[in-house]
Amino acid sequence: MPLRPHRPLPLATPAGVEVLTRILTQGPIPRVEIARRTGLSQAAVTKAVAPLIETGFVTDQAAVPAEVDNQLGIGRPVSPLTVVPSSVSVIGVKVTPTGLIGVTTDFTAGILSVRHEQLADTAPKRVIEQVAELAKSLISSLKAGEAMAGPLIGIGVSVSGDVDAEHGVVRDSPLMGWRGVPVAELLRERVRVPIVVTNDVRALTVAEHWFGVGVNADSFAVVTIGSGIGCGLYINGEVVSGAYGVSGELGHLPLAPGDLVCTCGRRGCVETVASSDAILARTRETTGRADLDLAGAIKLAHEGDEHAREAFDRAGEVIGAALAAMVNLVGPELVVIAGEGVAEYDLYEERMRLAFAEHAFGAAGDCTLMLRSHTFDDWARGAAATVIRSYVRGEPPLHR
Repeated sequence: MPLRPHRPLPLATPAGVEVLTRILTQGPIPRVEIARRTGLSQAAVTKAVAPLIETGFVTDQAAVPAEVDNQLGIGRPVSPLTVVPSSVSVIGVKVTPTGLIGVTTDFTAGILSVRHEQLADTAPKRVIEQVAELAKSLISSLKAGEAMAGPLIGIGVSVSGDVDAEHGVVRDSPLMGWRGVPVAELLRERVRVPIVVTNDVRALTVAEHWFGVGVNADSFAVVTIGSGIGCGLYINGEVVSGAYGVSGELGHLPLAPGDLVCTCGRRGCVETVASSDAILARTRETTGRADLDLAGAIKLAHEGDEHAREAFDRAGEVIGAALAAMVNLVGPELVVIAGEGVAEYDLYEERMRLAFAEHAFGAAGDCTLMLRSHTFDDWARGAAATVIRSYVRGEPPLHR
């Protein structure tokens, strides 16, 4: 069956956007609870919900008994509202220096299908062409009915580094070696679908905010540890982008020795000590084992090799200090530590927590540090989540 054309959401007011957001992120949820959490009247909630139900984006679940009414002594049945997952479909693509990860998702960011592809090099034109071909392949899978798919509303692309999400431009990605690459424009020439381009860690934070651990949190941060170190922030009801599109660059705080040069060209960045590449380089240097890969360095450290342990201890010390600096400045209630680098988390956790406790100021030390494993599929899902958020809010390029 051919993919249905994009249908606009019937959201005419900010109240409608707020109501749908609550249903999407916190549903199934009764109308009365939406009214309580938003401050809207039940009549306003009903008015906002009616066109969403009529057009198939939202549905009533079977009525269930409510809590017993203290005055009447009876339980009034309620019909929780929930989003219809198959009402739309989305594509998310995570770009790494070595490969592409693409997913299709439904309206709730539930993954429907996955594709992984290797990259021969990181030349922007070659990568964009391969992203376009991957997107076309995922679109074909939706058309072929590989999954229960609704209308395709857009493609999200996430890339590490400084990304101008408003214009879809990767301004500076040291890991990719890109500067000033107009990703959205180049992709739109090849795939006639709305394109949302964003920083990869910020995309992961959006996914956690709307569909993960951050749904009911007042504030939280996502810190990713791997080839690079990133940080996404959710504060005061919003994922922070910063005035210039740059925020949460934890990996580039100058907390490491000044003689170490970062991939960004600056000295003393956290990444020069705490990234997986830095840990491997340090272990190779101190053991004299140029043949080691990261798995080998982790194995040596687990076996008690003092040189390998030193590399991980040093990383933990700097990560802990960086986390404390971020928590002291921003004050989140929760920090989620995620990314491909969490496989060796046990090797630096103790030193990291000690350094965090040493540098966290006052009650900031009460911030919860939580480990949450993520695969690259989750990162691609994050890119899809940014499309869903833009779609609901009517943000460009998904104006209603």
